[in-house]
Amino acid sequence: MEQKKSSLGHSSRMPEESSPRKTPQNVPYRDLPHLVNADGQYLFCRYWKPSTPPRGLVFVAHGAGEHCCRYDDLAQMLTGINFFVFAHDHVGHGQSEGDRMVVSDFHVFVRDSLQHIDLMKKDHPGLPVFLLGHSMGGAISILTAFERPNDFSGMVLISPLVVASPDVATPIKVFAAKILNLVLPNLSLGSIDPNVISRNKKEVDSYTTDPLIYHGGMKVSFVIQLLNAIAKIERALPKLTLPLLVLHGSPDKLCDIKGSYLLMDTAPSQDKTLKVYDEAYHALHKELPEVTASVLKEIQSWISQKLSAAEEARHS
Repeated sequence: MEQKKSSLGHSSRMPEESSPRKTPQNVPYRDLPHLVNADGQYLFCRYWKPSTPPRGLVFVAHGAGEHCCRYDDLAQMLTGINFFVFAHDHVGHGQSEGDRMVVSDFHVFVRDSLQHIDLMKKDHPGLPVFLLGHSMGGAISILTAFERPNDFSGMVLISPLVVASPDVATPIKVFAAKILNLVLPNLSLGSIDPNVISRNKKEVDSYTTDPLIYHGGMKVSFVIQLLNAIAKIERALPKLTLPLLVLHGSPDKLCDIKGSYLLMDTAPSQDKTLKVYDEAYHALHKELPEVTASVLKEIQSWISQKLSAAEEARHS
């Protein structure tokens, strides 16, 4: 746009509204499904609609550094059984606004999730709502369910972040991170090794070449927010009463399976299932074909049962 010089010699700009808000990839948000969060940040949204009227809603919370479009296979499977699936890229991720992988407080992720869920519930009143979270998205899902104990008909967690990995969170390292956070919050720690995400070479390649994934190092301030989330989860677990399906690979190097055992031991839910995959890595939905097929089948049959139970309870 041409800038006109005013008589005072300053350049006068048109009001801000005339230049549309754009994603970090430079696409105008007006061309994309999006929501505006409580801080005025634009978040990219994704919707998968079934071909017939939906019987239930599923909110998908993605993991750290990735984005919601990576859940297409899972979402397609769920729309096939009449779920309306919806998701967004968390602040600082994918096609949403915010400095990459920076969040002022972990609760922002939870707050934005609840905002999106409330919007969808308003459009589809009375439908059962389920949560599905992977990795850090598992932590977001747990804290979302904790805030609204009566709102959800079930929660599926794939390799959830529940406890810190022992080698990451030694007392001395936690102490050092807290000190560093005061002086160098933007200091970059190690980045995620793509080879620990999956044993499926194709999936590792697609992860490393995906431009919407953040491939840089995790900042100290972000690690502190993850540690804060873990502390909150510890307090939330004894209050989780909704039906739970947890799937985890035993050698997972990113989210320790001890967290899923702790969740199973601590959550008072009367309906909880843990399925352990002995040799599978972190992203079970992006694993070797036989693992991923089994994971999708488990989720499909579990969520179908819970949906029927929720519908019966609603009509009784």
